[in-house]
Amino acid sequence: KARFLAAAVSQVLPASQTTVEVTKDAEGRLVAATLPSTLPVFLGYDERGELVGAVITSQAMGYADLVTVLFSYSFEKQAIVGFKVLESKETPGLGDKVEIEPHFLANFEALDARLNDDGTALANPIVTVKQGEKTEPWQIDGITGATITSETIGVIMDTGASEWVPLLERDARSFEYEPPTDTSVEEG
Repeated sequence: KARFLAAAVSQVLPASQTTVEVTKDAEGRLVAATLPSTLPVFLGYDERGELVGAVITSQAMGYADLVTVLFSYSFEKQAIVGFKVLESKETPGLGDKVEIEPHFLANFEALDARLNDDGTALANPIVTVKQGEKTEPWQIDGITGATITSETIGVIMDTGASEWVPLLERDARSFEYEPPTDTSVEEG
């Protein structure tokens, strides 16, 4: 399960070479997680130790059961830029279209998740609209025939981004991350 999660994280945030799992402390500040979470959040760093994004796990009830997804947030673009379904029991051939439908996956190339002026919430809620009716960058163009599941993805994105993006924008750049150093000794 840990290998699957690590592979999924690198798939949705390919620029990341290293990740650190984070959580909120009692005062609502970003801290390194000491125990693995059921819905983990990661900060991703490149080979120079520069912050390249965050990966958020979120879930909501779909048609058949809980749907759990992983999505990446770009600080530079203030947008969701990657998406992967981790767990779903949705109807094969219908609900599982959210994992393969090209026009649906295109929503997550730059789904607007910018914050309001005071940085406390998303400027606009992330919502799913009927297929072909997307007019705003924070809308998800749904899938006809997989309406409930595509609407669930909108709820998941909005819930996860609303909870984490304000905190990540506020604290992630000042989060103290120490890149691993090479401590091996060369034999001579």
